[in-house]
Amino acid sequence: MKANCLPFSEIPHAARLFTDFLAYTPQVQPFYPRPPRIRDWVKEEASRISYDASRGRRVSAILERQNKVWNGDGPASPKTLANLDRLRNGASAIVTGQQVGLFGGPMFAIYKALTAVKLAEEATAAGVDSVPIFWLATYDHDLAEVNHVALPGAEGALQTLTTPSHSIPGAPVSAVQLGEEILPVVEEAAALLGDTEATTLLRETYRPRETLGTAFARLFARLFADWGVIVLDASDAELHRVAAPIYRATIERVAELSRALIARGAALESAGYHQQVKVTPSSVLLFTLHHGARAAIHHRYENGKDKDEFVIGSEESAEKISRAELLDRIQSVPEQFSPNVLLRPIVEDYLLPTLAYTGGAAETAYFGQAGAVYELLLGRATPVIPRFSATIVEPKTQRLLERYGIGVTNTFNGFEPLRQLLASHSLPADLQAAFDSARKSFDSHLFTIKEKLATLDRTLVDAAETSISKMQHQLEKLYAQAARAETQKGALVARHADVLSQALYPDKGLQERAIGGIYYVARYGREFLHQLYDTIRTDCHDHQILEL
Repeated sequence: MKANCLPFSEIPHAARLFTDFLAYTPQVQPFYPRPPRIRDWVKEEASRISYDASRGRRVSAILERQNKVWNGDGPASPKTLANLDRLRNGASAIVTGQQVGLFGGPMFAIYKALTAVKLAEEATAAGVDSVPIFWLATYDHDLAEVNHVALPGAEGALQTLTTPSHSIPGAPVSAVQLGEEILPVVEEAAALLGDTEATTLLRETYRPRETLGTAFARLFARLFADWGVIVLDASDAELHRVAAPIYRATIERVAELSRALIARGAALESAGYHQQVKVTPSSVLLFTLHHGARAAIHHRYENGKDKDEFVIGSEESAEKISRAELLDRIQSVPEQFSPNVLLRPIVEDYLLPTLAYTGGAAETAYFGQAGAVYELLLGRATPVIPRFSATIVEPKTQRLLERYGIGVTNTFNGFEPLRQLLASHSLPADLQAAFDSARKSFDSHLFTIKEKLATLDRTLVDAAETSISKMQHQLEKLYAQAARAETQKGALVARHADVLSQALYPDKGLQERAIGGIYYVARYGREFLHQLYDTIRTDCHDHQILEL
């Protein structure tokens, strides 16, 4: 595996907030307490963690119970059990997390887990004992985001596999139980992946009577058994009971939290950045179950005055409830509540002794906003560290790139520009040579003309440069027209452009966000995960181009 760095600034649509955070510019520092390099602050940050010992014992017991069942008939991996013991005895946590996508979701979920392992290892080596924890966002309710996965077919075209499993609309995905309908979807995956260890894992984990959450947990517990990644199912009722004080504080201080978030949003926009979540005075950072679905809660105002009342849900099914009644409900059935995206990291870090969280660009942006909530509810904003990010270039793809003399970044412009580029590199040899000869002759002769004009009359130099530029433009315009003509008759070129687009920049986005990670595990074996792990450098936050 050969790794080459590609700065995020060269990747289309990279948010300036994220690229500024990577550089830790002065403009971004008010929104993030630490630079994205753990070695700069690991010991100092560890001393700031305030974590109640009795709460820690409760959470450790829950995690031990969960992780002992993820491995099916066998026990949890020895490394996982050892990490649970370390957590129980005072180790800090490096946390990451993800929605529970079908068959493990996109490749970046694997990158997240391995980054958490690497960061925990580095913190431990620096004297701060730390373990990796993967938080499963099983209370999320957007089923359409997690019920499918894209895997390459025989010719490289992505095939989207979808499970028809469902619960009532809007229910948490933890309520989506798999039935017999998952079996043919697993076999569809097997047909694409071949008879591999990864296929066996899918058959053992995605089976009737599991949920999307437990199936994902079983798969990841086994994929990362060698590193002892502790997998946490956030929908566990006991975890909600432990988190109830944070839920209560969110309601008790709702107006204060809204004001702080509105101020933070204004500060971000004033600095030229974007807000991930638009917050209003009626915003509440909690969801609750309402008729089985996950519903937002809103704080009621009338004529700008706090009514001390809340609304659950919307339209005709909305329920009005007083603050006191809502607090009583949190106390009695906390498992019916769950945090929104700005409160989630605070809940994580109330439940866990978190040293740092590792995530992608969007999560980094959320942390820029959530810092206002951290300060009010926990008194400490947990640092965020960018996860490993990469595009994998398989041998067949590499041969195509070399055939046309282009690089991975050339695929970032979209299919049509890529097709024209490939066509320009596949013009008939004699025509290509003629254009190359014309360019060289053109440059040589016009440079001589410009020199002679400078000797004759220096005022003619500007006019010469303008004329030269126009002539160069016309030559390149003709070259592009020839390339388009070649494209129109080149089915092979179009097919190659499609193969490269789907392999490297599918759906106009990074590969890691589109292609299921299980594909690479199936194709290259679990040893591939170890090779990825060895490639990760926590001090390098560029995107990596990995040539296999």
